[in-house]
Amino acid sequence: MAKALFLVASLLLLGNVFVVRATFPPSLIIDMAKILMDNYCSPEKLVGMQEAIDAASSNTEILSIPDPETLANVLTSGVQSTINDPRLKVSHEPDYVPVVVPQLPPLPPDQLIAVLQTSIKLDILEGNIGYLRIDHILGEEVADKIGSLLLDLVWNKILPTSALIFDLRYTGSGDVSGVPYIVSYFTEAEPLIHIDSVYDRTSDTTTELWSMSTLLGERYGTTKPLIILTSKNTKGIAEDVAYCLSNLKRATIVGEKTAGGSVKVDKIKVGETDFYVTVPTAKSINPITGSTWEVTGVTPDVEVNAEDALATAIKILNLRAQVPAIIEGSATLIAENYAFEAVGADVAGKLNGLLASGEYSMVNSKASLETKLSADLNTLSGDKSLKTTSNTPALPPMDYSPEMFIELIKVSFHTDLLENNIGYLRFDMFGDFEEVKAIAQIIVEHVWNKIVNTDALIIDLRNNVGGPTTAIAGFCSYFFDGDKQILLDKLHHRPSGTTKELWTMTELTGSRYGTKKSLIILTSGATAGAAEEFVYIMKKLGRAMIVGETTAGTSHPPETFQVGESEIFLGIPTVHSDTAAGPAWEGAGIAPHIPVPAEDALDTAKGILNKHFAGQK
Repeated sequence: MAKALFLVASLLLLGNVFVVRATFPPSLIIDMAKILMDNYCSPEKLVGMQEAIDAASSNTEILSIPDPETLANVLTSGVQSTINDPRLKVSHEPDYVPVVVPQLPPLPPDQLIAVLQTSIKLDILEGNIGYLRIDHILGEEVADKIGSLLLDLVWNKILPTSALIFDLRYTGSGDVSGVPYIVSYFTEAEPLIHIDSVYDRTSDTTTELWSMSTLLGERYGTTKPLIILTSKNTKGIAEDVAYCLSNLKRATIVGEKTAGGSVKVDKIKVGETDFYVTVPTAKSINPITGSTWEVTGVTPDVEVNAEDALATAIKILNLRAQVPAIIEGSATLIAENYAFEAVGADVAGKLNGLLASGEYSMVNSKASLETKLSADLNTLSGDKSLKTTSNTPALPPMDYSPEMFIELIKVSFHTDLLENNIGYLRFDMFGDFEEVKAIAQIIVEHVWNKIVNTDALIIDLRNNVGGPTTAIAGFCSYFFDGDKQILLDKLHHRPSGTTKELWTMTELTGSRYGTKKSLIILTSGATAGAAEEFVYIMKKLGRAMIVGETTAGTSHPPETFQVGESEIFLGIPTVHSDTAAGPAWEGAGIAPHIPVPAEDALDTAKGILNKHFAGQK
């Protein structure tokens, strides 16, 4: 390490400094290195130091720098870059007076109150949100001495609040004994929690910091929201407080990444010189992460400029105040409207259980709430269609010319004429009945007429993601004869409690394919929604052979519901197919007659039909 330091220093020296006779004693660098060896909090970074010290006794080049300030800067640069720790500094301070931590003088009560009022800022914000700013973390001993005043002037005013913003943006000093004192007010009395471990290099001891079972006054508790504000000036013990509460999942950190200081930094005199080495002599090791905030700093959960942190925190807390009503409202909507009543009731109960267990206590934005709620609803129901959604109004229909419609249809539908007069039709989404009806003649002319006169047909729905189900009856009707109506399905609408019968249509645009010719439908795990309803009907009625993979098992298209007066909207499937005719496809998917990987489905279907036609010859 020291060899690398000397190399860096020598390079700087040769490039910038005029070399003269040695100005400083050779023992300077050796004494400085020994200070690091004996006091630096991470000795594992100093491997090889002793050997380098021994070799340094003959190296006097660096000591030829005539200016002590320049020498200190060179040494600082070398130490920091070699050990990769910006907290290490070498300084030249002839007039240095050791800093003595000021002791709280025995002041009269009125003066003590005045001191506390100037050093601690307290406010109760709109919405019963407490705001507390402390610029120095008091140690346990001092806090005990003035505890009664702290209770009366500060804490008892904070306790009744519904949420707390703890502002550490300006906190750059403190006593490590204050860490468990502060953290304990936001945890339970039992069981005790291992908050932090502090390794002190000078004594080679590790002190474990635990939460305290007994405190002066009441605890804030574990359920009310707590947000800690940070800035790049948040340093040392304040960083430890923020890091501990964050990793205990008790606080949300909002603001800037902190300074990356230390729990303890000492300034040590180098021999009999006026040089000093500033060195971190202790380090924090968090028992949860096994790591530390030192050097790297504490990364906020919500990173914003320090000046915007308070406004952001208030916004987060206002959202969290709405969360219980949003989750409870979501549960009620699902229980009352989800297509399958028993599933809806089960999901609603479990969702309220997640709320009660605090699962939603740490959401930081509307987007994060929507993401978590969707994920939980998916997990609880197994239905990907039950989720949060936007309430974006539908775009007005575009005024397409006939030529534009033709081009759109060519892109949307793919047809082919295969060997043995086998037709092939692929489309990847179902359209709304009214929209399809308006262009039905164009579809017939440019798509349907190319395949309607084939001897067998392959319909490829492997990439069909669904869409509205309003055109299902019409599409199914092309594959049945027109002499009688066929009951395709019964659709139960949960909110209204009504059941609608889905029948084939008596009048169609263009010719029917009829019931006599072979029909194969290709499916995959991506086949979803309206496409599944079509496959379900055709399989149930024995009109088609299904080849490929089990379908996605989604649902009929969901309806959109607003959750109370909030800006959260849910997409809730409200319709299910008639389960009296057999198991529902919703949530389970439709198994094919011939299961094959999706990529092999077309070749399998062609092989089946080609073999069929070969047998007829």
